Amino acid sequence: MGARWPPGWSGTGRIEGATGLICPWRFGYNPNVIRVVTRVLFIAALVLVSSHGSVALAQTTEADVYVAQAVLDFDEKRYDQALANLRRALELEPDHVEALYFTGAVYAAQRRPDLAAPFLERARAKSPQDTSIAFQLGLVYFAQQEFEKAEKIFEPLFKTSPELDGLGYYVGFLRYRKKDYRGALAAFRGGRSADPELQQLTRFYTGLALGVLGLPGQAAAEVEQALRLAPGSQLTGPAERLRDTIVASRQKERRFFLETRLGATHDDNVIVRPTENFRETLVPDLRRHKHESVGELFGLTTNYVWWRTTDWESSIGYSFFTTYVNEIPKFNVISNLFSADVTSKTTVFQLPLQTNLQYAWDILLLGDEELLTRHNVALSSVLVESAHHFTQGFVRYQAKNFAEPVNPRPVPDELRDADNYMAGFLHFIRFAEDKHFIKAGYQFDWEDTEGRNYSYQGSRYSLGGQYTLPWHAIRLKYDVDLHLRSYTYKNTILPSYAPGSKWREDQEITNIVRAELPLPGNFTLSAEYQNSRVFSNVELFDYTRNVVSLILSWSY
Repeated sequence: MGARWPPGWSGTGRIEGATGLICPWRFGYNPNVIRVVTRVLFIAALVLVSSHGSVALAQTTEADVYVAQAVLDFDEKRYDQALANLRRALELEPDHVEALYFTGAVYAAQRRPDLAAPFLERARAKSPQDTSIAFQLGLVYFAQQEFEKAEKIFEPLFKTSPELDGLGYYVGFLRYRKKDYRGALAAFRGGRSADPELQQLTRFYTGLALGVLGLPGQAAAEVEQALRLAPGSQLTGPAERLRDTIVASRQKERRFFLETRLGATHDDNVIVRPTENFRETLVPDLRRHKHESVGELFGLTTNYVWWRTTDWESSIGYSFFTTYVNEIPKFNVISNLFSADVTSKTTVFQLPLQTNLQYAWDILLLGDEELLTRHNVALSSVLVESAHHFTQGFVRYQAKNFAEPVNPRPVPDELRDADNYMAGFLHFIRFAEDKHFIKAGYQFDWEDTEGRNYSYQGSRYSLGGQYTLPWHAIRLKYDVDLHLRSYTYKNTILPSYAPGSKWREDQEITNIVRAELPLPGNFTLSAEYQNSRVFSNVELFDYTRNVVSLILSWSY
């Protein structure tokens, strides 16, 4: 099978549409051509000024004359004669850089990259800083589909000379092959080319990269530009199909999502009884109550995208969750949550960015009585830095309204209605197409309560990861969370032996270990263990809790 030649390469040693050889400089000239032509003119001058002939000829070798003639033959496409002159030059001077370079160029023009490469490699070894030689050699490797060799030449060249005609396309193509879509975008947009075919290919692959990165609107626009650049080219058919596919797939993306969960649990501290302590007299009384139970859980989550364009979408959602605690039913939990959001997709500094604004309202019941309602407004953004890294940043406001008992009504310092403000980030490092990942994040939150005893400022540190086993695609997950809370005022009620003497300080550590087994029919079987440990200098809030769950979920 013959070598595949780089797009835009005519096989004559020129890039179509460019004025110079394969590696035209900014003004369209190749430095090797300039050197050789200058010497040809210099020799002609010697004939006219014979009195200076001996001095001039001492600076111009016989090999230079053969190379000069070979360049003329090359330009007239007399490749065999050019090779004959270049052989004579190399017989005289085996390391003549121009002779080596143009020998490689002639073989490249004859579409014989296997013969071109050795001469260009020797030329580059003699003149490693010559960008023209490097680019020509990279194109020969590219034509032979020796992409790793081409990459080793093109990448450093792109850092120093991104303006080289066509270089951005080749670098972008090689990055795209390696699924470095963000890097490919940077190369496509950072390069330039005077060749319409390369311009069209650059737009085409830019559209492909944007599509993979989840930006269908911009992807379709790039493909449309590719069509306008060369409407009658061989790429027109594939480009039209790609554009139509992007638009159609965006319109046909599933709008409705549904997930149900059914499971069993064992909780060893349902009532959150405090750790054993003999100084606080309230602790022994609370520890006498029944605290351990098995139970069942059920969850339902649904979401519907009611409006969608290429770069925007909006959805509404509902979530229901309940637990039944067999031994202590007054601690049954029922939660209902309603949400609406709008999402935009764009790029910032060539990096894909997705921004979401969400409003949610939920109501939580404990037993059969209302415990809490909340209004939530959250703004979050996800920035994809590379194929392996992305970062989520978020801010949230939450208004909490507790259903306080009327009789007896809590003392004012114990009222828990609050405004909560939170801001933070979470960074992911992904591997093996998201089969494995590591994540780490930080959040700051401030809870401003109506009662003085519950106002605090907190810092939350999180770390986690996932590893997918090679057997049955089992996903192993681990998350650890540290929440530090410093309360603003001294607690006016606790500890009971010294009210008003302590600023409450909590350290809450949560460890979650989870294994997920994907099953046929969109089912997933999960086993989870959660350990919560809260250290508090106010004894009543110091506790340990362990929950084990087995959950079967189904999604549509």
